Amino acid sequence: MLRIIIINGPNLNLLGRREPEIYGEDTFEDFMIHLRGKFVDDDVDLTYFQSNHEGLLLDKLHEVGFSYDGIILNAGALTHTSVALADAVAGIETPVIEVHISNVHKREAFRHHSYISPVAEGIIVGFGLRGYELAVQYFL
Repeated sequence: MLRIIIINGPNLNLLGRREPEIYGEDTFEDFMIHLRGKFVDDDVDLTYFQSNHEGLLLDKLHEVGFSYDGIILNAGALTHTSVALADAVAGIETPVIEVHISNVHKREAFRHHSYISPVAEGIIVGFGLRGYELAVQYFL
């Protein structure tokens, strides 16, 4: 069984309510039901973790970073500010795909830089929630 975890950072718990013109109207919990159903026949154990706290995200990366087969990370705004998250991704063995729902390169200039990108296996931006699905497909 392939063990994959999706780790979402700050404010992603507000999906479906926060700026639906950018992030859509689906909650992430509803999307997870769809995502798990899509890969039910692929023998994938797909789990989800979200926190608004950088330290908890670090702890989760450390916890799963040596035992899971894949990590899909959307660090939210911490993508653009957290050297600590980049160091955690660089320090673990499990490959990480960085995902962003919106095309960050079409948004404010500060969102164009990612501390995580240089240490990630790959990056998926701008495909909405489908970016998570594409990341799971990569690990398959």
